[in-house]
Amino acid sequence: MTQPVRDRIAGIPAALQEQSALNAVIADISPAALDGLEAAPEGALSQLLLGIKDNLNLAGSAATCASRTLQGYISTYTATAVQQLLDAGGHLVVKTNMDEFAMGSSSEYSCFGPVHNPHDADLVPGGSSGGSAVVVATGLVDAALGSDTGGSVRQPAAFCGIYGLKPTYGRVSRYGLVAFASSFDQIGVFARSTGTTASVYQAIAGHDARDSTSAPEPVRPFEFDGQRARSLRVGILPPAELAGLDPEILERYRELIAFMEGEGLPVQEISLPHAGHGIAAYYILTTAEASSNLARFDGIRYGRRLQTADSDLESVYTDSRSSGFGPEVQRRIMLGTYVLSAGYMDKYYGRAQRVRRSIQGDFTAAFSEVDILLTPTTPTFPFAIGSQVDNPLAMYLSDLFTVPMSLAGIPAMSIPVGQGRNGLPIGLQLCATTFGEESIFQMSQLIENQFQT
Repeated sequence: MTQPVRDRIAGIPAALQEQSALNAVIADISPAALDGLEAAPEGALSQLLLGIKDNLNLAGSAATCASRTLQGYISTYTATAVQQLLDAGGHLVVKTNMDEFAMGSSSEYSCFGPVHNPHDADLVPGGSSGGSAVVVATGLVDAALGSDTGGSVRQPAAFCGIYGLKPTYGRVSRYGLVAFASSFDQIGVFARSTGTTASVYQAIAGHDARDSTSAPEPVRPFEFDGQRARSLRVGILPPAELAGLDPEILERYRELIAFMEGEGLPVQEISLPHAGHGIAAYYILTTAEASSNLARFDGIRYGRRLQTADSDLESVYTDSRSSGFGPEVQRRIMLGTYVLSAGYMDKYYGRAQRVRRSIQGDFTAAFSEVDILLTPTTPTFPFAIGSQVDNPLAMYLSDLFTVPMSLAGIPAMSIPVGQGRNGLPIGLQLCATTFGEESIFQMSQLIENQFQT
């Protein structure tokens, strides 16, 4: 093991003190990494310091999901993706702050307090994986894992000016990831370069028999090929589907399109006619799944328990859940329970599933004509902390361009493409067909190498 790695791990506690105002870290696990340094295997990630979102289990460490209901819980096992990082020689040094149970787009809904954007501490870093994005953006770690249900890796990556990959649904094992919406959740990667993103992705991708949704699809190694990158057919959104996009982000989007055309890539407009219904469908389907998944945190099987001598069973359930879950989690549980209730299930849940299939059909049609789809990642720049907490609809709309890809289960990655007003970063999104991550990496590397940001 090289001395620089040892020194970097040893320096984590002091670095955390310097960055404490950003509130990005829930737990410092660097002492364990330092103790196990000599026994760490040599592998593709041996030189990397890594962080993991606090909804990923690591045996012997807390896994709070940034919720009061899990404070004091210690993991008894390690998530598959986390173990794969260790097996590849990676060094886990921090567990990162997040929106409670991954429900949020700003990393404000945490029992540990909000995470702050490293470019402007008055702004949000995005969510729900905001802590992981921040520790990568500041250089505390080289890469980090987050979870992406509707944009929770890609949106904070854009807000913090780094790379953020959501793999194909089923590409990375969900075993050991605390579930929010099981048909959407996917573990993703944050890094400061295409190459590092690809290396971490390749370490964690692959089939896992412990996850019934894990796909037995071979993982293609990534090696940049400029000729292949320039042969990829690129789809872009028509002007009508960019309505409401911040003018500076729109300008950068057009500049990247012009760059691609200048590189000789074939570019054509691709319409996604049902994508405008994505937000509505997403917040019906995911809240329904959240209502089911979070039923286990009842104060009996899991989670904190509030009980007095005269408490009956119903009071234990009600009091424990009411005190353990924060307002956004409670809101989504109630919405999900409503859309699944008798008399409303087909009206809401059934219809949303049909919309989901239509959106999947849109992408199938699109990728019969193009290999890569270029879209914005977010419609706006990072917003002020506290400015949208009382306006959940505005908060939900920040995922406007990321949710359709989650509904379809396709891979997508936010890439940094420069800065806009006040030096705030701009991210754009590359999407590909199912298991098309290698095409995304090819295009991302071409842009990283040649596009002037």
